[in-house]
Amino acid sequence: VESCAEPAPPTIIEPRAEIAKDKKSESDQHAEQLLNCPPLPLPEGWSEDELYDMLTSVLVEGGPPEEMRTYASTDFKRFIYTLGLVPQKPQLDVLELGANPYFMTTLLYKFRAVRLHLANFLGGDEKSGVQNVTIGLTGETIPYAYQQFNIEEDVFPYPDESMDVVLFCEIIEHLVSDPVHALIESRRVLRPGGVLIITTPNVISLDNVCKLAGGGNIYDPYSGYGPYGRHNREYNRHELDLLLKDNGFQMDLMFTADIHKRYADTYFDLEKVKRAVKFRHADLGQYVFCRSTVERSAKDKPPVRPDWLYRSFDRS
Repeated sequence: VESCAEPAPPTIIEPRAEIAKDKKSESDQHAEQLLNCPPLPLPEGWSEDELYDMLTSVLVEGGPPEEMRTYASTDFKRFIYTLGLVPQKPQLDVLELGANPYFMTTLLYKFRAVRLHLANFLGGDEKSGVQNVTIGLTGETIPYAYQQFNIEEDVFPYPDESMDVVLFCEIIEHLVSDPVHALIESRRVLRPGGVLIITTPNVISLDNVCKLAGGGNIYDPYSGYGPYGRHNREYNRHELDLLLKDNGFQMDLMFTADIHKRYADTYFDLEKVKRAVKFRHADLGQYVFCRSTVERSAKDKPPVRPDWLYRSFDRS
């Protein structure tokens, strides 16, 4: 493996010093003492309620309205945390992998002056397409053009060093065979100094720790959307840091945060868990958010498929 400069240590957002002084259950107080959840990075001039109303009104043409609204509502905070990771410099070329159902796309369209390049893998033989998306709150209809390809198998249909940002959000946990291929292709299309943003469920979240301690199972159900519809392999913060560093990326920012209602205390007594996990407070949120960069010196680094992630794999 070609050597490269040692990446700077990732910035870890430390937990808040105080618990908010509104009324909370005892279990919520225990969880907040353990968890590391930064404030939502709301766009200037927008309240959380206004942003929520806008995002939950987004609808893909022909999409199931109730299912889309539920998804936008459930993952609202994740979308806003992710938006906060995207640089605000204008006229950046931004590639969003897995853009459908376009909630993140619409936030970029509204709050970042960027050139959008969208990718999906919807099945079928079409190499490209257009989907109309309506923002019900404003009445806008936006035609989103996209390229279609399999990020684990195909060469991305974009030139070398043509992108400033790649969004790889809520995808890596769905991949079934070769996530490193997707990372290497992302690295190829990024310009030197370009940004890779990854978000993914945290396999060692406080919810999961308590679920296992209480005798539960944390694995994702089978999906009616096929093998890519379920979470096939989830990650923790340390694993993502290793995987990205091994493949030429330098971590810029990494944190975990809750975005859903907490269920940890329904599985196990939080007070009993608290002492055992307090030392890893930065690891306990429901989702991992990370932003990394790639420099020119790392662009030709050979792909690294580590033994902790791959087995019986042809590395020739």
